[in-house]
Amino acid sequence: MKRVAPASDDRAAPLPSGETIHRDPLEARLAGRALRRQVARSAHAAWTPPPDRPDPVSLLESQDATRVPELVPIRYGRMLASPFGFLRGSAIVMASDLAHTPVTGLTTQICGDAHLSNFGMFASPERDLVFDVNDFDETLAGPWEWDVKRLAASGAVAARAAGLSRHDTRAVAQAAARSYRTHMHALANLTALALWYRRIDASDIAADRRSGRLLRGFLETARRHRDENASARLLRRVKGHLRFVDDPPLTTHASVTAEESQALQEMFAAYARGLRYDWRVLLDRYEVVDVARKVVGVGSVGTRTFVVLLVANRSAADPLILQLKEADASVLEPHLGTSPLRSHAERVVDGQRVMQSVSDVFLGWSHSPLTGSDYYWRQLWDWKGSAVIDSMPLEELTFYVGLCGRALALAHARGGDRLGIAGYLGTSDTFDRAIADFAEAYAEQTDRDHAALAAAVKHGRFKAEPGV
Repeated sequence: MKRVAPASDDRAAPLPSGETIHRDPLEARLAGRALRRQVARSAHAAWTPPPDRPDPVSLLESQDATRVPELVPIRYGRMLASPFGFLRGSAIVMASDLAHTPVTGLTTQICGDAHLSNFGMFASPERDLVFDVNDFDETLAGPWEWDVKRLAASGAVAARAAGLSRHDTRAVAQAAARSYRTHMHALANLTALALWYRRIDASDIAADRRSGRLLRGFLETARRHRDENASARLLRRVKGHLRFVDDPPLTTHASVTAEESQALQEMFAAYARGLRYDWRVLLDRYEVVDVARKVVGVGSVGTRTFVVLLVANRSAADPLILQLKEADASVLEPHLGTSPLRSHAERVVDGQRVMQSVSDVFLGWSHSPLTGSDYYWRQLWDWKGSAVIDSMPLEELTFYVGLCGRALALAHARGGDRLGIAGYLGTSDTFDRAIADFAEAYAEQTDRDHAALAAAVKHGRFKAEPGV
């Protein structure tokens, strides 16, 4: 990684906030601007695979060792569905590639997997719908540029998959960078408290005339993911008691052993003790009545993920569904160093709380006494609304990548040196155009890597189960 050393090494600190946050605002902006002499904004345009670039398929295979073997073919099947599916599942590949790209040395809490499908709507504790980053499995303190490049590249890949022209594909990628830059400047002008209270809600999205179809889609999926609708889809009554519906291999009871069930009960107790007191009072009203394994996502397929059904007052009319997911090392750690936090699950939880404007009140973590692994807990669905990337027309896709760029700027501003980043970015479109160049080149790289995965499956290197 071509890196300019920051003024102080804060990688040993649990959060990315460093001394720059306590400097005079003008001084911090000027320091960011001065970094252009060491890393020109146009330098971010470059992407040429290095001669010693690791084989992308081998990098993906390296993750199989810690995953449930029978689920790994589902992961590859989902990645083979399209280049965008490949990009979603290959954060480890892009992390390796980004380590060879220039960065300024300004750090923040980064998502580590900031593609278009890792943004969406969900309910705040006040039951308002907000839009934000919503996946933090790879989060770590690191270069803000990496998230911006992954976001823009995912926009370019989605545009190519939709059959858009090269001109329009570039416009989509550039819109992501432009939105990030302009909103980072706006956020740099806020007071610290105003920044912390800032969020993007449904009314913000509705204010833009281009948002109509997208917002309707968000609201529709959020409606389906309200508690009562989620229960109707996932649960059934067995002798008067609620239980998860088996849908193998995606949701199944058979794969949960008696030992795992007992361990999950112990983990639940430890998780509950770690919640904020008032939410623990609420959770104490519930008891665990069922556990099943559930497959989620693309890149996450194969990690050990369970859903836990709880009911209050032993009433089937008062269910709560939690998800617990195994947390492994971030794909960024080989390039940025390990997190100083006690566990990978704590890394995910704390990173999410820093980056999101509002977070799930049931977000927490615990340690498995059975396997030694760490798991984080959250609600399975809490009015979650997601965008259907594959079918977006140009205007809607351009608006959506801009919305994601806005959310990413807010997340980075909360977790790092917003003044320095804003100073470096400036007010011209130099950075935007450079990121668009990178995104175009990396979209072509993604096509090649997707083809390499398809060839590996065709030649029997491993199995893939499409359509699952």
